[in-house]
This record gives sequence, C-alpha cells and structure tokens, in this order.
Amino acid sequence: MPLAGIALAPLLVSHLAHPHHRRSSVASAAAARRRPRAVQCSATATAASGEGAGDDGELSRGTLLWRAAKLPIYSVALVPLTVGSACAYHHVGSFFGKRYFVLLVASVLVITWLNLSNDVYDSDTGADKNKKESVVNIVGSRTMTQYAANISLLFGFMGLFWAFAQAGDARFILSVTCAIICGYVYQCPPFRLSYRGLGEPLCFAAFGPLATTAFYFSNSSRNISSGTALLPLSKTVIASSILVGLTTTLILFCSHFHQIDGDRAVGKMSPLVRIGTKTGSRLVTLGVVTLYVLLAAFGMSKSLPSACTVLCALTLPVGKWVVDYVLKNHEDNSKIFMAKYYCVRLHALFGMALASGLVLARNGTLV
Repeated sequence: MPLAGIALAPLLVSHLAHPHHRRSSVASAAAARRRPRAVQCSATATAASGEGAGDDGELSRGTLLWRAAKLPIYSVALVPLTVGSACAYHHVGSFFGKRYFVLLVASVLVITWLNLSNDVYDSDTGADKNKKESVVNIVGSRTMTQYAANISLLFGFMGLFWAFAQAGDARFILSVTCAIICGYVYQCPPFRLSYRGLGEPLCFAAFGPLATTAFYFSNSSRNISSGTALLPLSKTVIASSILVGLTTTLILFCSHFHQIDGDRAVGKMSPLVRIGTKTGSRLVTLGVVTLYVLLAAFGMSKSLPSACTVLCALTLPVGKWVVDYVLKNHEDNSKIFMAKYYCVRLHALFGMALASGLVLARNGTLV
C-alpha cells in the first residue's frame, strides 16, 4: 500500500550532505589561516558564485558526485506519486503495487532528465560556469549529458505509457504530460521561463495539481467486462495536490539563495534576483505559514480527513526550523546553501504525514 512507498522517504532526506558540509567548513577555515590574504579573497569570490559556497575550492570528486546526483531532491518524484496513490486508496480502497513501483521508476527517470537537461542548458548560458558539481562540468561533455537526459526521458515515458495502458484513464497521461511540458518550458530553449522568474509557478503547477492529480488518476482500473472505472476528481486530491505543490516550490525557491550573483550575471531573473535575500527570507516565512493555514482550512472544510491535519501538524517543528534557518542565514552563502535540503526534509515528512493520514482515515484508525 502507499505506506510502503512512504517508507523510502527517509532515505531521500538523509543528513549525508550536512556533516560533510561542516567538515568542509572547518577544513576551509584551517586552510584560510595558511593562505595569503589575496588568495582568501579570490576563494571567497569563487564560492559566492556557485553551490560550492563555503568550501575551499578543493572538493573531493565523491562530494561533487553526491551534489551532482541530488539524491534528496528525488523526493519530488516520490511524494506526488505516494500522495496521489493514497488519495485513490482513501477514495476507493484499492492500490496497485506493481503500477506504483513502475511509476516510481518512471518518475525518477523524468526527474533525472529534468536535472541533467537543466545542467546542459545552464551550461549553454554560462549560469553554471563556476558550478563544479554541474554534471556537464564533471563529465566534460555537453553532448553526453544531453544524450543521457534524453534516454532517461524516453524510458520514463515508456513507464508512464505502460501505466496508462493499465489504468485506461486519459486524464492521467494528459496531466502527467502537461507536468513534463512545464519542466521543458522551465529550462529549455527557446522558452527558458525560469530566466524570466516563472520557475516557481511552473514548479507548483507541475508537481502539485498536475502530477499529484495525475498519479491519483493512474489508479483507475480497466476491466474487460465492465469497462474502465474512472476515479472522480475529489476535493481531497485537489487539497492534497495544492499542499504538495507548495512544499515542492519551497525547495526550488530556497535553492536560488546562494546563486543570486551568478544568476544576475547571465540575466537569469529568478524571484530572488529581483527582490533580494531579505525579502526572500520573509517570503519563505509566508510560504511555510500559508502551508499550515491551508492545512487547517482544508481540515475544517472536510476536504482532508482529520488524520491528515493531525499528522501533518506534527511537522510544524520542521517548518519552524526552515523559517528560522533562512531568516538567520539568508545573507551567508556558506550556510544558506543547506536551506534547500531542509526544505526537502519538510517536503518529504509533510508528504509522508499527508499520505499516512489518508490511509489511516480509510482504515478507520483515525477519521
């Protein structure tokens, strides 16, 4: 059942990146004491321009590969699928295990395409010139990275169309295709809408209302004798998709804090380039507050069962953690780099709580 998939989430929000970050900072401080002042200034300027902020410019290949892989970010593949499947289970009590895991693999492949092609096109514009963990910079080949991205998308689509054949619900393949199109126009020429500051709205639409609802529709069933049993669009899945979209968008928004100088240099007008980190930190606060206000509103309107409200409310300390961290460190590139990973933890834990509440409410454990 969907809880089996939720159990994978802690693996995607591990603290592997954080301890190394602290060790790198200590090593950087020790090395800085042994360097001439001119070299220190040069290193600081380099760090401020990319994701390696706070490091001494000599990251190990293993660390670069870890950052390039962005494994924690793959929670954005797991959470919409698990919440959408939990909504279907809550509504009709059915769960298709094989379909779920095929869709999980397909979703991971699509996110791989998104990450790889993003590195390719940011390389084209020069946005990733000083980003050492860019896959293009690590591999040394734009063509090879683009090829790997396209292969990932192809195999991802194969999995999606297999699930469509099983479900027989055209709304699923239409919605998930629209979500992928959002990813394309976000980064790919000639659109590159992220350079116009439209990345966050596209992210919200793609991973929230489109993807989460699509995975809900993927649980429709095709029967030879009775035809296809289509799931109705319910207020529960709409409410759930909005919450998933909001937590996903927080990840993207916070990933830009330490990239402002580099983005501005190549004309990438992200929201943080336009408004600055101080106002941006306040928007993060507003976003987290909005998340829990919407949760309460959906609970009171019976759009979500009370089990969801109770379990999701338990993630409030994580939400406060994100807010406090961003407010305190929004001007420090060596620390604000970690903000997106804290948002990933909020995203994964909130998604776990939301899906678990839907399952428990269906089983009568909580109503």
